[in-house]
Amino acid sequence: MNYIGSKHSLLNFIDSVVLEFTDNHNRNVVISDLFAGTGAVGAFFRSKGHKIIANDIQYYSYIINYNAIRNKKNHLDKLEYLNSLDGFDGFIYKNYCAGSGSGRLYFSDENGRKCDAIRTEIERMKVANEITDAEYYAYLAALIEAIDKVANTASVYGAFLKQLKKSAQKPVVLVPLAVAEGPVGDVYNENANQLIQRITGDILYVDPPYNARQYASNYHILETIARYDSPEIHGKTGLRDTAEQKSKYSSKRTVEQEFEDLIKNAKFKVILLSYNNEGLMSADVVKAIMSKYGQYSLRKKEHRRFRADKIDNRNHKTGGTTEYLHILEKTK
Repeated sequence: MNYIGSKHSLLNFIDSVVLEFTDNHNRNVVISDLFAGTGAVGAFFRSKGHKIIANDIQYYSYIINYNAIRNKKNHLDKLEYLNSLDGFDGFIYKNYCAGSGSGRLYFSDENGRKCDAIRTEIERMKVANEITDAEYYAYLAALIEAIDKVANTASVYGAFLKQLKKSAQKPVVLVPLAVAEGPVGDVYNENANQLIQRITGDILYVDPPYNARQYASNYHILETIARYDSPEIHGKTGLRDTAEQKSKYSSKRTVEQEFEDLIKNAKFKVILLSYNNEGLMSADVVKAIMSKYGQYSLRKKEHRRFRADKIDNRNHKTGGTTEYLHILEKTK
């Protein structure tokens, strides 16, 4: 998935720093990814032999990470059956497809109906005990990634395009997702600052929102597909209520206090914070906070800007950002 803040292109950079802080390049340490997103970091380090603790407050992210961090390789023999289902007029079609009269064009009519049929059948199979928990999350993860590939958007769901783009005209097709070999980890769907009080490990990787864009509103339709809870929606984009998922890391007023609370309560030997030079907190502020709790250091890497920024015609001076990896060897 093309995801805001994805660290897929920075994995080797992060890994090089992780190796600096593991004895004899030990590949058997516990790494926690508190803002896991689409699970790129956790899946990468699981494949290296590490035990992963993944978390994200978004439920669609929990589903993707459950499949990537907890599941083992399994044969999903119902994919062909799910792909063969006839679509019907369910919640997604009625609210996010133009043919329903909703006024929204997030998906083609065919893909909206097919999404409804597949999502409903996955839930039915789960309730009827026809599939295991592992299979349930694997099928849901496959649906979330498949429907995202045919969404009629410019990468995020804050708006839809006026005409169906080429990729949105293709049929939605579920394919099996790769699952990294490695230790079975733990996955949570909680507020990071609350979870941090209950978990322990060796390396804590922190990749919080760095600006005012809220993930809850930018990916609200994926959340609705994940939950399939027929929420009340409003506005031109059909936004669900996201109040409980709004991040204090996306507010200049609250970010510093929230960040220090996280660092203070973290029971990890080393903390790695991914942030960039356009974040709400300056590098100096981050350094000042982290230095209170141990030995601080910094690594930098130039990083290409998230593609949606270009599409939105934001007035950025450069085509890239400087990605900072702030490091704390915690002693307090």
